[in-house]
Amino acid sequence: MPELPEVETTRRGLVTALPGRVVHTLVVTERRLRRPVAPGLARRLKGRTVTGVGRRGKYLLLHLDEGGLVVHLGMSGSLRLVSPGTPLLPHDRWTLVFTEGSALRMHDPRRFSLLRYSARPEKDPLVRSLGPEPLETAPDELARHLRTRATGRRGPVKAFLMDGRVVAGLGNIYANEALYRAGIRPGRGAGRVRPIEWKRLTAAIRAVLEDALASGGSTLRDYLGTDGKPGYFHLRLEVYDRDGEGCRRCGTRIRTRRLSGRSGYYCPRCQR
Repeated sequence: MPELPEVETTRRGLVTALPGRVVHTLVVTERRLRRPVAPGLARRLKGRTVTGVGRRGKYLLLHLDEGGLVVHLGMSGSLRLVSPGTPLLPHDRWTLVFTEGSALRMHDPRRFSLLRYSARPEKDPLVRSLGPEPLETAPDELARHLRTRATGRRGPVKAFLMDGRVVAGLGNIYANEALYRAGIRPGRGAGRVRPIEWKRLTAAIRAVLEDALASGGSTLRDYLGTDGKPGYFHLRLEVYDRDGEGCRRCGTRIRTRRLSGRSGYYCPRCQR
């Protein structure tokens, strides 16, 4: 958390607001994030103009007229556009101040977020190894890609989907939800998923991500959009975080099991 829908929701909130703004300074109130913020970053950014806002998987790419920034929200981060003079809140970690006075501020209670400069953000080592984008790849092409990458793999299909090198941006929430919609148990070996099931799963991945985007993402604990408002897709979750509750389709109690260090939620009747 946040996953692709939350990061894309953030990108959409920034894409019309940031381009054209000129950086006045970067104020870092906590350098000890997932990776330490480089000491000379403020000097490098001063006077640079924002030219665009992109996304790759769970990474935001803030393009500048020279280089750009790679931003990761970590487990609890959220970016907010704030007015001049807005007081710092506890857990605000850095503020990118623009010449007209507005600012982009990172709020991150758990300190797993990331901020780094890159000469070519889209080619940065953190993003260039990511798999295809699930919303930008043709369904049949993505199904073939997943089927090929899964050949011979015995590990859980949920962990396979969460590997960013296989497909970009899927985390625990939406992997669980897509597998439920496709009728596949999260603990089944990735290599045992049949071709017809990969097609069904690919369609489910796209559908659940689009539904989440339409709801502004999922707010379970910390995530807020750039306008400070929570996402509401958590109200529509079918299996994630619903252990012991009734399946919305058949009434069977949702179960959970530990898979590769993360919780897999499923309906024992609707998923095989």
